[in-house]
Amino acid sequence: MPEATPPLLPHEESDKLTERLQHAVSGFVDGPRASVEEVDRVVEEITGRVTDSLTQRRRTLRRTWQSTEEAQPTATAATADTEQLRLALRDYRELAERLLRI
Repeated sequence: MPEATPPLLPHEESDKLTERLQHAVSGFVDGPRASVEEVDRVVEEITGRVTDSLTQRRRTLRRTWQSTEEAQPTATAATADTEQLRLALRDYRELAERLLRI
């Protein structure tokens, strides 16, 4: 069974941002400018949080494959290195594909 892909934002945070977005949109009739300004702030926060999440994910991925360079040059280590690199490649590809679907 394949591993579940972690969300870019924790569900609780995503739910709060969705609620703020819906609240801003529902206030459009009574205050169009205020509604659009709030949606702008929500989108800015979302993009900032997603950017932070992606940066952290890349750091984590980089650590997994860069740590293989420190392994001893044995046949077992080479096999382990190749497996770590294969997993890193799979994770990078999955992340890139998710970004391309946005």
